[in-house]
Amino acid sequence: MDTRNLKYFLAVADAGSVTRAAERLNIAQPALSQALTRMENDLGVKLFSRTRRGADLTAAGLAIVEDVRMSVARIDAASHRARAIGAQRAGRLTVGFASAALFEVLPRAIAALRASVPDVELVLREMSNAEQASALEKGEIDIGLLHTPVAVAGKMREKLIAREPLIAVLPETFPLPAGAKVSLRELAPHGLVWFPQGQLPGVRAGILSAFRQAGCEVEIAQEANRSLTVIACVAAGCGVSLLPHSVRALQFSGVRLCEIVDGAALPRFELSAIWPARARQTLADRFADLIEPYSAA
Repeated sequence: MDTRNLKYFLAVADAGSVTRAAERLNIAQPALSQALTRMENDLGVKLFSRTRRGADLTAAGLAIVEDVRMSVARIDAASHRARAIGAQRAGRLTVGFASAALFEVLPRAIAALRASVPDVELVLREMSNAEQASALEKGEIDIGLLHTPVAVAGKMREKLIAREPLIAVLPETFPLPAGAKVSLRELAPHGLVWFPQGQLPGVRAGILSAFRQAGCEVEIAQEANRSLTVIACVAAGCGVSLLPHSVRALQFSGVRLCEIVDGAALPRFELSAIWPARARQTLADRFADLIEPYSAA
């Protein structure tokens, strides 16, 4: 049934008169009467009884008026949403992100997206690198904020957001004067709290290599797959850790953050946006454009 005829039906039901409804709709009265007649013919029932006072709903009209009202409202909402999505003013975007994205990039990127696409529906999923790579390949997330280099199958776009130096995360009881820097040799005996082998293998290998260059070996004392879990383990005395400089944005009881005096040999911690390449611009493209790369000292 024509949506326009449904709106005409509601207009007459609300106005109680074909004449008044035609005036409100700014159409000719005969055209409105013909539209109502077609609707009644389609349904095979009379919807209005015409009187000198105007037009009253029949029992059949009363039975369907609220259903019609709800249907029209839903159709209007769906049309508005479809137009908004077509113009990229709305839509659904599923974002995977590593813990490090929480410190600098994610809050600003979300605020910028909501300002640019006010009706966007955001789904946020904190995930490990491996989980994001798999989710991107399966189409379970639209864009990932993860640590590179990483292998993701399929045609993808990539935007480097940051390359951060690593700093030491120490338990509060670590024997070091306030404000002093720490060396890799001083860290090694305490063991590292670090991500599992499959999560950031390149960074892990680079860290172990830097310790060897400093003339010492370090053991992985505890594995943890999220940055906040790593910090919690350090606070609990499980060892020390190395995390990106942006972790300074956090305040976490029981830990100290410290520069590394011989940290030049350590790998940089890269954070990048990765998302599928499409022929037409997507919300993921828009989101990636709004992400501001940042630098850390």
